[in-house]
Amino acid sequence: MDCDKCGREAVMHAAYSGLHLCEDHFVSSVEKRVRRRVREDNLVPDDATPENPETWVVGLSGGKDSVVLTDILYRTFEKDPRIELVALTVHEGIEGYRDESVAACEELSENLGIRHELVSYEEEFGVRMDDVVESDPENMAACAYCGVFRRDVLSRYAEKLGADKLLTGHNLDDEAQTAMMNFLEGDIAQIAKHFDASLGGFDEREGGAPSASADGAPTREEGDHFIPRAKPLRDVPEKEVALYAHLEDLPAHITECPHSSEAYRGEIQSLLYKLEENHPGTRHSIMAGYEELAALAAKEFGAREEGRVELSECERCGSSTTRDLCRKCSLLDSIHAA
Repeated sequence: MDCDKCGREAVMHAAYSGLHLCEDHFVSSVEKRVRRRVREDNLVPDDATPENPETWVVGLSGGKDSVVLTDILYRTFEKDPRIELVALTVHEGIEGYRDESVAACEELSENLGIRHELVSYEEEFGVRMDDVVESDPENMAACAYCGVFRRDVLSRYAEKLGADKLLTGHNLDDEAQTAMMNFLEGDIAQIAKHFDASLGGFDEREGGAPSASADGAPTREEGDHFIPRAKPLRDVPEKEVALYAHLEDLPAHITECPHSSEAYRGEIQSLLYKLEENHPGTRHSIMAGYEELAALAAKEFGAREEGRVELSECERCGSSTTRDLCRKCSLLDSIHAA
């Protein structure tokens, strides 16, 4: 097939839009969607200046998503002194898996000339995920342990690195799956939290409770306990992210974690694949509606709602929690006691 834009040979067909695109127009399309998301979510504040730049820490795992996000952000802000990019990689301690992806992270960071920081579970917590999976004191999926530890490390080190925002490489498929899971579980509080944590745009107004951005879109309520997160890649389907990485010859390590076992998410993923195949555009429709509903949920049940459970500090590590011991410290107690 020929490219609908220029007539050259197409490298992909987007069923949801009907477009056939050549390599150049496809690459441009992906980059435009990321930049549009950066703009629509107001990620660059008005008060960012060369003298007082924003620091964006990017969670760089070495997989296709984070590598593509880092590359596009670099291309976008390479000559913009208002934005400083820092890559942060977490080594979970998974033999034969993370070592190769760390090498990809180091190669990309060196190629782009951006700062790269590497931290590990072993240094931070005295555990390796291979050992955690073997002992499994809580009888949980590996991802349940790893998710808690990863969030803690990313948040703490983003703060140490002086981050104004923490950016992650979640793509359209990731977000549509999360949306479906939250909706099917009937978890309104989690939907509200999802919006305020990473989906809502940033408000530019001074004072008062945020309600809408300049273009009228709802904005998140920023809490005081965490570095705000953003997902600029969330409008791009997973297969297009992979194709972009291939066409741009990026050093991505495209291998699934050997401990990955999120059975429920896997079911949702399979369901969405079938729906998208039969009804192109399903993922985009899910997210368009979900974000509107999530904004309403956040307004009613989210962080801005007074009387919500107050966060305190974990008595051991000082992290924000609703209990005496945060989830991370509780899990570490179980692991070290096993």
